[in-house]
Amino acid sequence: MERGDTHHLSTLQLTGIAFAPPILRTAGMITSIELPEPDTMTFAKDGALRIRAALDASDLRRLEDAVANLPPDQVGIRLHGIPALRPFLASPGAIWKLAASVLGEAARPVRAILFDKTSATNWGLPWHQDRTIVVTRRVEVEGFGPWTVKSGLLHVAPPFDLLAGMVTLRVHLDPVPETNAPLLIAPGSHRLGQIPEGEVKSVVQRCGTATCLADAGDVWLYSTPILHCSEAARDPAHRRVLQVDFAAGELPGGLTWLGV
Repeated sequence: MERGDTHHLSTLQLTGIAFAPPILRTAGMITSIELPEPDTMTFAKDGALRIRAALDASDLRRLEDAVANLPPDQVGIRLHGIPALRPFLASPGAIWKLAASVLGEAARPVRAILFDKTSATNWGLPWHQDRTIVVTRRVEVEGFGPWTVKSGLLHVAPPFDLLAGMVTLRVHLDPVPETNAPLLIAPGSHRLGQIPEGEVKSVVQRCGTATCLADAGDVWLYSTPILHCSEAARDPAHRRVLQVDFAAGELPGGLTWLGV
C-alpha cells in the first residue's frame, strides 16, 4: 500500500457523491478497543487511519527481536509459527487491540508478511487490491478460488464480501519519509467492491491518492480491499513493515484459517 499528496487533490466526484480532498486523520494512542467516533467515521470513509506511536520503545524492540533472525535479503517473508509475535497479535496485544477496534473482540490474525526495502531489494508494485487468504487445506467451496501456493502456504481468493469484512494493519519498524517508498492508497476505493483490472486506473484518478508516511512505532489501519501501490524508494534505506490481516468469524464449508 503506497503514494500521493492528500493536501493537493481537487474535489472528487465518485458514483454521484462529492468527496472533499481526503485528509487522513491521525488517532491518538488507543487504550480501549473502541475508536473515537471521528476516527471511526474517517476510517469508514477513507478506509485508512494512522495511529501514531501505537508501539512504545519497549514493544518496538521486542517486535524487532521477534523478526531479527529472518532472512535479510527477501522482499517479503510470509510468517507463520513465530511464538514471539503472539503477544502482539493475540488478545490483548497492542496490535490485536487496533484490529479489535474495528472488528470487535472476535478479531484474529489470519496472515502476516514482513516487508523490507533496501538498495538491494528496492521493488515496486502497481495499483491492486489484496484478494487472497491463507487456509490450512484445500476444500472446494462455492465462491472460493482460484488456489495458489506462496512460500509453501496455501492461498485462495474468497468471495469479495469476506475481504470487505477484514482489516489490514501495517506496523512500521522504521521511519517512512517521502523518499523511502511510503504506501500509496486510493481513499474510499474500499467501498467500491471488487474492481476489474481494466478500471483500476480510472478509479485511482477519481479517488485521488494519499501518501502514508510513518514514524517507527506507528501503525496504519486499512480496510483490506483498499486500492494501493508501492513505488521504488528514491533514497532506499531499511523500511521494515509487519503487515497483518485480521478477520472475525469462521470460514464456511470446512475451510479453516491457517492463522499466524
